[in-house]
Amino acid sequence: MALLEVDNLSVWYGPVQALRGISLRVDKGEVVALIGSNGAGKSTTLRTVSGLLKPKSGSVRFDGRAIGGSAPHTISRMGVVQVPEGRGIFDNLTVDENLALGSYSSHAHNAALVKQSREHALALFPILSQRLKQPAGTLSGGEQQMLALARALIARPRLLLLDEPSLGLAPRIVQSIFRVLAEINREGTTILLVEQNARLALRLSNRAYVLETGQIQMQGPSQELAASNAIAQAYLGAPLEKASEGAVSTD
Repeated sequence: MALLEVDNLSVWYGPVQALRGISLRVDKGEVVALIGSNGAGKSTTLRTVSGLLKPKSGSVRFDGRAIGGSAPHTISRMGVVQVPEGRGIFDNLTVDENLALGSYSSHAHNAALVKQSREHALALFPILSQRLKQPAGTLSGGEQQMLALARALIARPRLLLLDEPSLGLAPRIVQSIFRVLAEINREGTTILLVEQNARLALRLSNRAYVLETGQIQMQGPSQELAASNAIAQAYLGAPLEKASEGAVSTD
């Protein structure tokens, strides 16, 4: 069953068209990846779903309800939570204070639920328990990304939007973060992932869409996209000997 449905979505930045009639869906329990080159429209897609950008045309539906053009706080209260590129933490607040913001719009009135969510997030990222009184701006890049994810998880998202979670991080930290993403997905969190590391994105996700110049050029099961010569040459660094055939579709 579709949790997120995007249909014929067009978005403009002033005179520049960033998305050109894209359509995609994310089913409940899935991890869906958006891959493509810089400027392809991946982050624009996430920002439109979360309400930070308003569509020129087309529709965005979450759990059957139209949300395109709704205010970000309205969308977040429905359970759509975004971790932006660059993490978006508050440098001058402590780790503890940043975490507290995660429950602000969703379930701050329920102390028991806040406590449970916080404990679960800290169990996923135990290093943060040692940094609670530390200003967030003094954390390492990897710890800041962990904080951004933990804060998002405290909000108990039904759909987690992730924008370049591996950006600028050491490979060891990236692997750790992706293990956590796989775990929270197994626990039931649906994820829409924008990720520069296409190999990791395709390994984590069930399905993927390839965006170029604001249009979806390919889509299909992640395993089949990973075996495609076209994808290998463009995003995985080396072509494979034989392209996958069958279920990968193109627009």
